[in-house]
Amino acid sequence: METVYAPTEARLLTSQSSFRFVDLHGLFGDALWRLPVVLRVLLENVVRNVVDEERRAAVEGIFAWLAHGTSEVEIAFQPNRVLMHDTTSTPALVDIAAMRDAVAEAGADPTALNPVLPVDSSVDHSLAVEFFAVPDAAGQNLKLELRRNRERYGFLRWASRALRGVTIHPPGTGIMHTINLEQLATVVTVQERDGEQWAVPDTLIGTDSHTPMINGIGVLGWGVGGLEAQTVMFGMPVMQRIPDVIGVRLTGALKPGICATDLALTVTQRLRQIGVSGEFVEFFGAGVVTLSAGERSVVANMAPEYGASTGFFPVDAATLDYLLATNRSPAAIELVEAFTKRVGLWLDPSAEPKYTRTIEIDLGSIGMHIAGPRRPQDLLDYSQTSAVLAKLGFEPATANAALPKHPVAIAAITSCTNTSDPALLIAAGLVARKARGFGLKVPPWVKTSLGPGSPAAASYLERAGVLDDLSALGFDIVGYGCTTCIGNSGPLTEAIRDGMASKAIYPVAMLSGNRNFPGRIHAELDLAFIMSPLLVIGFALAGDAERDLSLEPLHVTAQGTPIFLADLWPTREEIAAHVAAASEPTDYPEAFSTASANPQWHALQSPASARYPWDPKSTALRRPPFASTNEGSQLGRYKAYPLLVLGDDVTTDHISPASAIPPESFVADYLVERGDDRNDLNVFASRRGNWEVMVRAAFFNRTLVNLLKPDAPVAHTLHVPTQEVVPIFEAAQRYRDAGASVVLIAGERYGTGSSRDWAAKGQRLLGIRAVLAVSFERIHRSNLIGMGILPLRLPAGANPVTLEIQPGDTIEVDAAAELLAPRGPVTVRIVRADGSSETIIATAAVETKLEIALLRSGGVIPLILKKVISSQSA
Repeated sequence: METVYAPTEARLLTSQSSFRFVDLHGLFGDALWRLPVVLRVLLENVVRNVVDEERRAAVEGIFAWLAHGTSEVEIAFQPNRVLMHDTTSTPALVDIAAMRDAVAEAGADPTALNPVLPVDSSVDHSLAVEFFAVPDAAGQNLKLELRRNRERYGFLRWASRALRGVTIHPPGTGIMHTINLEQLATVVTVQERDGEQWAVPDTLIGTDSHTPMINGIGVLGWGVGGLEAQTVMFGMPVMQRIPDVIGVRLTGALKPGICATDLALTVTQRLRQIGVSGEFVEFFGAGVVTLSAGERSVVANMAPEYGASTGFFPVDAATLDYLLATNRSPAAIELVEAFTKRVGLWLDPSAEPKYTRTIEIDLGSIGMHIAGPRRPQDLLDYSQTSAVLAKLGFEPATANAALPKHPVAIAAITSCTNTSDPALLIAAGLVARKARGFGLKVPPWVKTSLGPGSPAAASYLERAGVLDDLSALGFDIVGYGCTTCIGNSGPLTEAIRDGMASKAIYPVAMLSGNRNFPGRIHAELDLAFIMSPLLVIGFALAGDAERDLSLEPLHVTAQGTPIFLADLWPTREEIAAHVAAASEPTDYPEAFSTASANPQWHALQSPASARYPWDPKSTALRRPPFASTNEGSQLGRYKAYPLLVLGDDVTTDHISPASAIPPESFVADYLVERGDDRNDLNVFASRRGNWEVMVRAAFFNRTLVNLLKPDAPVAHTLHVPTQEVVPIFEAAQRYRDAGASVVLIAGERYGTGSSRDWAAKGQRLLGIRAVLAVSFERIHRSNLIGMGILPLRLPAGANPVTLEIQPGDTIEVDAAAELLAPRGPVTVRIVRADGSSETIIATAAVETKLEIALLRSGGVIPLILKKVISSQSA
């Protein structure tokens, strides 16, 4: 291997063109085949984008990885593009608008602040299921969405005009990951470099944890926090250790009747079982070729649920089939095949690359599964709901003869996870057709909905002849967005609300989503099971979450004939025939183009200025205080009060909710005082452009227990100096006014769940200088650092229970900026209220030198501002 490892003059010829490319095998020989394919993608990126000594160190580090399957070497990854959605792009773009103000106030040109990479943002996270089980539900919900979010959407339209390279995809165009699959991803893209055309792998980062869905078609991308994405937008690489890579060998084939959802839930359980946390995952083996690209994408989508950064499937013939089915051009498909085969990114089902660790899954052993009722890794057979719910020990306080004890409150075919593969939706439609043929109906207390990831779904479902069947059971399309999966499920039915008010029932949600944390699907529901779209319809028909659908009938006819779920289940051949009949590649660009041209969207008013004109009366958009040149580092040696002490599995939904704003909450009071309608406050996610709302929303979750004051009301804590229980934001303000520091203490997997950067921004605004936790989920850890908050990993044996933090205890942190190092020790002294003390050695949960620089600067935004302002002054 050459010392400099520079790209050669190699050329790739297709029938229509010639391209320069990085010839990995020509540079590195047969050693290349020992690397996981996902590391080959990183290797190509390094060779193409990094120079001189940094390139040499990165390349040698990647090949040295082969010795042990792990490495401490840092490499720079430079993706081609950034993917966002409206509730992550809004705060990011608000930050950029505020940074433009700061640049102008420093005497520099605000228009110099522009992303240097293409940024695509879908408007998919604000669609609520207010109207359902009616034919025009989608149109009514879209109209309501545009009215509720008029100001915020006008701001997004401003950003798309004022900032170069920012594209906003309007409501109705689909879910970001489905748009990525169907419209944006190229698998192999063409770049112009030094006047020549280069063929390069399509790569990206996304501000949503389910970005790895695109791994299903061989595109490397993963989820990051919005703050890390901002650094990448402005030209900084993603700095990371060469990742550990878990290999999942797939053998055999799925049995008839088993769906990709069943496989995804099995993978989630198996990988969480071995403690996957941030590693890359790659699928290999003969079983991979039995899966379609749609099925692979279902599995890849759930990477965050199984703890991984990626769920990568290399390119093969199934990828090409998918590109053809979604109307990619013959030239583009030819380039994908030629490039991936030549560069070594094409799947070899017999290959056995080196992995950090390997597990094996026999596809033929997988059964019909669900997961829940509170975590996606808790795998169950679909017959086990009754046994699991019985363990909860719920006893009705009053009788309600009209409802079962555990009624199905929500039955939602939702989420990019299980609605982006046409085969899954068509299969669900066939279940609906057979149910309709038997005269089955969904009980009136069940709220049903169908929220596909793609507007093309309406066309292919109609062509398959099942759209009317779904509608007959109440599964009318409610719109094309994330809906119930992210908590935008709208109000429950009156029967369920009344039953809950009288404590007669303990209702359950059934959904084809990816997460089921308490309160995520609906603020009033803490039980939910994840399952395939087919099973969602089955449980909707049952109406009773305790029904064993493997043994008990869904219905008994007037003639006494029992109708079982098995009677409704379509065969593999039926599904394949209907998919083939429904397939029309032009559906995808035509439906997307029609939705993009929505006149209601284009009629929204938006400013034309380079700087955004903030409205001081707005309750949706406010200039955030942290987008300033005055924000400094929070590192140092200090004594702090614990603002909150929390347990395990605190999710970003707990930290910064996205669901409906409770009308009787103090957050609602704040908005109503400023003129908003208490009965139409929208969801927390719609307020992420207003820091005043979001700091009040921090930790607003009724299921969250604050161990410092376990009986405190929602989003309250103990202000220790006065011994008063007050809202968390008020306690934080009191500490700040007194010049006191605060920290937060938590258990395992702190920050699991969605990538939302407001989970970190809220903590920064509360003044939290450090979070001490047993472990952190990857994206939230990155977001904390992006806001200048130091994540500290507690030593073995130390956790919120064993530390026994009591009111009056203080925490002394020795985190001097000049001494902080990646994964370095940090001394923490706990001073008890009685004067005694104990010392523990925590570990800085900081992975790279860039993260150290961010903490020393006070976070991402001060670093970007310094870079932009100094470049102009120079």
